[in-house]
Amino acid sequence: MRSINMSYLNPKTVTLIGIPGLEHMQFWIGFLFLGVCLVALMGNIFLLIIIPTERSLHQPMYIFLAVLAATDLGLCAAIVPKMLAIFWFGSCSMAFDACLTQLFFIHALQGMESGILLAMAFDRYVAICDPLRHTSILTPLFLVRILLMVAIRATVLVGILPILLKRLQFFQSVVIVHSYCEHMAVVKLAAENVHVNKSYGLFVAFAILGFDMIFVFISYVLIFHAVFRLPQKETRLKAFNTCTAHIVIFLEFYILAFFSFFSHRFGHVSPYAHILLSTTYLLVPPALNPIVYGMKTKEIRKRAAQICILKPDTWQ
Repeated sequence: MRSINMSYLNPKTVTLIGIPGLEHMQFWIGFLFLGVCLVALMGNIFLLIIIPTERSLHQPMYIFLAVLAATDLGLCAAIVPKMLAIFWFGSCSMAFDACLTQLFFIHALQGMESGILLAMAFDRYVAICDPLRHTSILTPLFLVRILLMVAIRATVLVGILPILLKRLQFFQSVVIVHSYCEHMAVVKLAAENVHVNKSYGLFVAFAILGFDMIFVFISYVLIFHAVFRLPQKETRLKAFNTCTAHIVIFLEFYILAFFSFFSHRFGHVSPYAHILLSTTYLLVPPALNPIVYGMKTKEIRKRAAQICILKPDTWQ
């Protein structure tokens, strides 16, 4: 461990430097991320207005989609304001406790989003492989239990991350090479043994993202097996079409998540490339999710058109 004289003892503040190597472009990059955030805010607010008010959308898949929209709004709120303050106003200082709070909300909301995608995959599995029991299995009480389990799992597992960071006393630096407080970026500041922090961080990643990805994959293997056994081509296409929106969201979320995760821990990518990738991973799915489901769902398209004071007929 470095000597105490060269370390920071229980720092009260940290400094986020944004995107190292692209400081001269951060101002303009901020507008790009703001545009993505505005698309995400508008799309997810539309979903939270449309789904509760459209009776035909009071189904498990769309209830999960509404919760996913709320989660995406939380992610945008946790990341974008401070990031834009860094890019546009040079407001790089942040209280250490506020940094840990941001870290908790970002990773907890990521975990909840992953759990909701698993719940949506289970809904599609029951709807296609056991359609006669779909309504009896996915009852309102069952949906509440699933969502509570998703929220509790993410809150408890991720909640230990800032607790473990808080117990660290000596830091070799207070400069975080990132545009937001991310777990590994904070761990790398420590000037003492962080083996427990790194190991638990890996455990959380695999216990949430890894577990969910495996079971989503298994669900779709069973779904495709059931679909390809259907006798008529039209029936197979119709069944497959009910899954396409979720497949797109699943692929974009997990591909970006694992590429960002492994590049940060085991890869040799430049810091600015990793920061751009990780920020894209957090902000692009919330912007794409409403678009993907809006394009695939007639009721959402029509209600969105009505909200925008357009003629619904043009969307049919």
